[in-house]
Amino acid sequence: MATQKREMKVLITGESENPTKMNIHAGKFNLIIDEPKGMGGTDEGPSPIQVLLMSLAGCLNVTGHEIARQKGLKLNSMKVKIEGVMNPCTFLGCSFEERAGFQNIIVTVKADIPGASEEGKEAWLKETESRCPVTDNIKADTKITVVRE
Repeated sequence: MATQKREMKVLITGESENPTKMNIHAGKFNLIIDEPKGMGGTDEGPSPIQVLLMSLAGCLNVTGHEIARQKGLKLNSMKVKIEGVMNPCTFLGCSFEERAGFQNIIVTVKADIPGASEEGKEAWLKETESRCPVTDNIKADTKITVVRE
């Protein structure tokens, strides 16, 4: 299969309302990202790390349905449960021995694909994982450049 070089840019903008709450804009959509009250926030929206895991679930859903469509499978429904494990000490400044992010993310997928064999479901899931852009960004060393304006 020939590789097609294309580029799709995704832009979001955000403005902080207070130290924990940010109003994020993506196209015509707005989202409040905040911290829970126990972390000093107002609990008016999901936390940044919750949004990351929500993005992973959403991307796996879209990717899984697209792969099923391409393979002629009928994917009736998909349920995703994601658990991320992290040590908040790097973020809080009480220790710098571990990464600031998740040390482990466990994704459990329950897919209703009637007529598919266990091997077929496993192949579908493996391809879904490998083709999901959010999974790829979490797993890979994506270059992130943070600049001051």
